[in-house]
Amino acid sequence: MSGSTRGIDIVTFGCRLNTYESEVMRREATAAGLGELQDGAVIFNTCAVTAEAVRQAKQSIRKARRENPNARIIVTGCAAQTEPATFSDMDEVDLVLGNEEKLKAHNYRALPDFGVNDFEKARVNDIFSVRETAGHLVDAIEGRARAFVQVQNGCDHRCTFCIIPYGRGNSRSVPMGAVVEQVKRLAGNGYAEVVLSGVDLTSYGADLPGAPKLGKLVKTILRQVPDVRRLRLSSIDSIEAEAELMEVIATEKRLMPHLHLSLQSGDNMILKRMKRRHLRDDSIRFCAEVRALRPDIVFGADIIAGFPTETEAMFENSLGIVEECGLTHLHVFPFSPREGTPAARMPPVRREVVKERAARLRAVGEKAYKRHLASVVGTAQSVLIEREGLGRTEGFTLAALDAGRPGEIVEAIVTGHDGERLVAVPAPTQQVRAA
Repeated sequence: MSGSTRGIDIVTFGCRLNTYESEVMRREATAAGLGELQDGAVIFNTCAVTAEAVRQAKQSIRKARRENPNARIIVTGCAAQTEPATFSDMDEVDLVLGNEEKLKAHNYRALPDFGVNDFEKARVNDIFSVRETAGHLVDAIEGRARAFVQVQNGCDHRCTFCIIPYGRGNSRSVPMGAVVEQVKRLAGNGYAEVVLSGVDLTSYGADLPGAPKLGKLVKTILRQVPDVRRLRLSSIDSIEAEAELMEVIATEKRLMPHLHLSLQSGDNMILKRMKRRHLRDDSIRFCAEVRALRPDIVFGADIIAGFPTETEAMFENSLGIVEECGLTHLHVFPFSPREGTPAARMPPVRREVVKERAARLRAVGEKAYKRHLASVVGTAQSVLIEREGLGRTEGFTLAALDAGRPGEIVEAIVTGHDGERLVAVPAPTQQVRAA
């Protein structure tokens, strides 16, 4: 995603948390005067989740320099935090900022002159020294029909494949009052849907006084912000879902019936080697319990194909869990070794096998998704319009609908699907609910 503000172009890679933070960066960089530079500035907010994400960022930086030879190019985000030398060594880059530094105006204000040494180019401190996460207030998320709110950052767990804790630091929660204030601000500015985002969302509150959990946060938001029509959770770790969160899923209709689960594998041995805290049966049990509480729930999941030591039988367990959990929106990741993680030192699966397994897993996911599309035909759905002619249902399923403006919720009847999205028409007595 890209967006411009008075000579500042921000290119965002990766997660919803990055999308939210890019808006904070836009404000801080503008306050620092970057928009006044004669040739402007391009800021890259990078992702480090895979080696491919880092490669794409480097490719985009080189392209930006070719297209903007005199612009100041700044690189930040998780890849900049974990690999500062990778980017400071690039001649195209003028400044590298860490994940904490990118959120403060003075770091943009102190932009170095051209030709400085690499030490001056990189301002990346130890992310594990950061103990708190502030609630940064933003008024809008550019180019988005829904808004994202950061409630948590970092992660205390050390999954063997994951580099993210080294980019984000340990788990830190935004105080509940600050979260509520941000949601109020966005709802007041016309956003009908707000997504609560974090690196390890279900760890929310453990570091706050009284240790409030995610379920309490959701309840408080819905009680204190009646203007927010739809509240959505980003990816969660099901093993951390507490009783109050299960209760709110069952009883609060404004909490959307869509959960994206961090499953990663369907095989117990692989889960142990990943250093995950759940087993296969935990995932199946969780999905069954939630579906009993909320029959219209739709599940998505992250699954890695070809993790080191994965045999064909182990992979078959991952294929099988798609049906056993009733997964619909599948995010498949071919295993990508990240230098510095334990998994990078484990016996690898041959690359061609990794790719083949990822393709098979995606095929199973596509069949599950098409079954889901067919199951929704004939039903009434509330669709949040994202752009002209296209929106998403409460279950986060894409729907083609010739009605409404971006940000509006339209009541619709699903008449069919094209294999990729639902096809819907406005309900006969439908009323557009303005965002």
